[in-house]
Amino acid sequence: MGATNSARRPTLQPLHQPSTILRPAAAAGGSRTIFIQTENTPNPDALKFLPNQRVLPEGLSTPFIEYMTPRSTLAPPHPSPLAANLMNIDGITSVFYGVDFITVTKAADANWAHIKPEVFSLITEAVTSGQQMVNITEHKPGETQHEGAEEDSLAYNENDSEVVGMIKELLETRIRPAIQEDGGDIDFKGFEGGNVLLKLRGACRTCDSSTVTLKNGIEGMLMHYIEEVKGVVQVLDQEEEVALAEFAKFEEKLKQQKGSVPASTEGKDSLDSVPG
Repeated sequence: MGATNSARRPTLQPLHQPSTILRPAAAAGGSRTIFIQTENTPNPDALKFLPNQRVLPEGLSTPFIEYMTPRSTLAPPHPSPLAANLMNIDGITSVFYGVDFITVTKAADANWAHIKPEVFSLITEAVTSGQQMVNITEHKPGETQHEGAEEDSLAYNENDSEVVGMIKELLETRIRPAIQEDGGDIDFKGFEGGNVLLKLRGACRTCDSSTVTLKNGIEGMLMHYIEEVKGVVQVLDQEEEVALAEFAKFEEKLKQQKGSVPASTEGKDSLDSVPG
């Protein structure tokens, strides 16, 4: 395949500013140093933490787990004591586990200067304890299962059409790695009427630039390689709908103040979306 603008990295280039923290920890036969690296993401309210070890258990059927509420950190099939402790920090709104990284998202009015030391302390404690960060429990009938623990939506399915198989392969090989680098992941929700339905996770889920990521990056690449694809539609939760609408209003207000464009009555003008 020739290199084109459409085939380039599908997300905005994050401003990575790694900072390595050294934490002495007692170990059998002496002491060792724990390195926990942080990386900024395109979302100023999300930080990516790399504990230099695997976060998700081997053999897990999903490439990520996302905890959106304190209750979800205790719910089967993947409860996590670390996520429960992180969600107890004032200002933390979600915790996302990738294979080897943790993305912590805060409220817009919370301050990283207050939150970051607590996050470091809890992750360091979890690493030095030697215990798994995620437990695997049996999901019993009638028990609530949190949404961020489904099977991998990009996994091969023999019932998929040829086009869906191509979409999944492209998402898995060309798009997912870039999204994971930005501290998130992507869910394939379906292919309807030429539109690919996608849901962003982790740092990308609440990022103001998520519409740009989907429209300019992912949509452009899918349409370039798969002619049946006519567009990408972002699947949103109700709170994400509200947040996106508020951001669009704020962005439009700034444009109006600069006198660049007249005010519009539409709340979302940069990307089609459907409620989750």
